Amino acid sequence: MVCAESHLKPGEASKNMRVLVTGSSGTIGTELCLELLKGHELQGVDVRPNQWSPAVSERTMLRDLRKPLDLDSCDMAIHLAANARVWDLVQNPGLARDNFEMLFNVLEYARVHDVKRFLFASSREVYGNSDKHVHHEDEAYVKNCESPYTASKIGGEALVHSYQQCYGIDFVIVRFSNVYGRYDLSTRVVPRFISQAIAGQPLVVYGKDKVLDFTFISDAVDGILSCISRFGSVQNDTFNIASGTGSTLTEVAQAVTRLLRSRSEMRLEGSRTGEVVKYIADISKARRLLAFAPKVSLEDGLRQSVAWYSNVNLSPLEHRQGRS
Repeated sequence: MVCAESHLKPGEASKNMRVLVTGSSGTIGTELCLELLKGHELQGVDVRPNQWSPAVSERTMLRDLRKPLDLDSCDMAIHLAANARVWDLVQNPGLARDNFEMLFNVLEYARVHDVKRFLFASSREVYGNSDKHVHHEDEAYVKNCESPYTASKIGGEALVHSYQQCYGIDFVIVRFSNVYGRYDLSTRVVPRFISQAIAGQPLVVYGKDKVLDFTFISDAVDGILSCISRFGSVQNDTFNIASGTGSTLTEVAQAVTRLLRSRSEMRLEGSRTGEVVKYIADISKARRLLAFAPKVSLEDGLRQSVAWYSNVNLSPLEHRQGRS
């Protein structure tokens, strides 16, 4: 399916829209697309087919977003695609350049085809390391930019703002934090811990005092869906989409080994270059304006994650990381 000419007028209800989702084969993309298929026309774009859902894969066009996007207009563009592993971009900063290029090309697609609704997936990394643990949306500063990945998100947010100022493309920016749950065979911390525990290997913790906000996949997607349904009243604003609670990496590792009844030990290492060490999201604005209410606790989310990975025949660490 290729999107046809946009049929929404400004201010109309966000129902039965034609929605473009980049990164439709990724973790958040898969969950989001499955939800959008229940009430919208979907066009996915990714560099690889969706391995989890034939329905999503059928609606996913294989494209390299570092090149101009050749699609007709849609009612709304949701840009999830990115090289999203902080450490990968520390080791290879060229991946951050790819993030800029992909976002630029999707924004250009929106400008040329008069798509006036745009959602950009940003990250808690934009807050960097500071003397604060709990962060409100107004506390992102360039001076706290810890990594090339962070720069690609801070710069990306600026580019999104510029396209609103110059070309009238209204936006919502959502800042995610440690989304986990299913559809993820990367080396992110939760699938990595689960993979190591299943294999009886030590769970390597980079930063014993690190405190982060972990967000279950369904809660993250609920946040996006709220942005879509309320777009007209929340446009041109930024929201933290997270659980609003902090957990140490050691707590996560201990919970994983307990749920799997694994005898794996924990190996403590120092935090790596470019990584945020303390972050808890202030989600009060999302609660107030989006009616966002996270439903899945870390314990329940890890239990669901362990159950999902236990039924997957591939080890999370066997998948070579790519753009999603």
